[in-house]
Amino acid sequence: MVGFDASSTLFMIIATVLVMFMTPGLAFFYAGLVGQKNSISIMMQSFAALGVTTLLWVTIGYSLCFSGDFHGIIGNLNQAFLQNMSSGSPSPVSPGIPLYIFLAYEMMVVIITPPLITGAFTNRVKFGAYLVFLVCWQLFVYYPIAHMVWGGGLLEQWGVLDFGGGIVVHEIAGMSALATVLYLGSRYVRDKPQNLYMAGIGMAILWFGWFGFTAGNAFAVNDVAVVAVLNTAVSGGIASFVWMMLDWAIEGKPKFIGLLTGGLAGLVVITPAAGFVSPTAAMVFGLAAGIVCYLAIAFKNRRHWDDALDVWGVHGVGGMLGMALLGLFASLAINGAGANGLFFGGNLFFGKELAAVAFAAAYAFAVTYLILVGLDRTMKVRVPKEVEVTGLDKELHGELVYGDQ
Repeated sequence: MVGFDASSTLFMIIATVLVMFMTPGLAFFYAGLVGQKNSISIMMQSFAALGVTTLLWVTIGYSLCFSGDFHGIIGNLNQAFLQNMSSGSPSPVSPGIPLYIFLAYEMMVVIITPPLITGAFTNRVKFGAYLVFLVCWQLFVYYPIAHMVWGGGLLEQWGVLDFGGGIVVHEIAGMSALATVLYLGSRYVRDKPQNLYMAGIGMAILWFGWFGFTAGNAFAVNDVAVVAVLNTAVSGGIASFVWMMLDWAIEGKPKFIGLLTGGLAGLVVITPAAGFVSPTAAMVFGLAAGIVCYLAIAFKNRRHWDDALDVWGVHGVGGMLGMALLGLFASLAINGAGANGLFFGGNLFFGKELAAVAFAAAYAFAVTYLILVGLDRTMKVRVPKEVEVTGLDKELHGELVYGDQ
């Protein structure tokens, strides 16, 4: 540990564990919101990422994102299979933390990203096809975008900022979710949520882990990490309240699912800006998250897009909204390594953020759609109607969430 900052290294270990815990949290959250016949299936899709993505990340993923640069689009394979690094190597973001813990932290971030998409196409996809999709999506969507934004690629060189994953995690997952919904079509069976207790526990885990997801991107124990923690709490809490009140005003009753969804939207929207804006601005982020993401889901419903768990409305729209608000509210007074947004004279920075959002949205949607076309021609992605009607848990996995049913 010579040359490493002990407190920052410990902080990053804790942040890494928190982000890892978010993937099981997502599994519980999604499983509680789907019907009993498909709970195991959607949990499998989240938990499987812990294995598949880890293998992919330590072999080639990390290197393609953070080692070298090929025309600003992707990295190289100089650190594939963890070569040319050791426990004493410093990380590329800070000499105070080891490369190994930086690699592990970023691995937890990528692990949770593609499972976000599964909430959109629940009940419809073969497990084998999902595993292949999981690999292809990381290779052709996540890795290039992560390199371009965080790994020294084109967008980072251009001055685009994304603190915790507004583009790299939420926007591209949300736009990819929309592509899957439009390609696969609607479900034959739309079950009601099977267990709101499970959904609540899952959301509690996600909210708990989110502090590592945002504050961890400070990569040190400093004032940026502190403001990221507060901003995360402020935006998530306000958005949950706003969503609950909208449900109450429009539907006549405050809804638990709405409260949970609103909190998630607030966490998503603050993610790209958590370490770049003031807590006062975070209040605006929470308010905007509750209103805009609520309206996005209403729009989705009018269009009859069968995005089962509202991945596009919360993560896709929320990620884009957070990036746009970052372009407005970013302040060098909060983070000297950031930028000034439009409200502080940063007209050019605001334009760059919007351009990056547009590019990433189009790229993720188009490439995901092409991946689905390719997979469908080779192995068929969607389960037969009779399998969907019976339930994926029994037909694909031979397991039931409550035993004999």
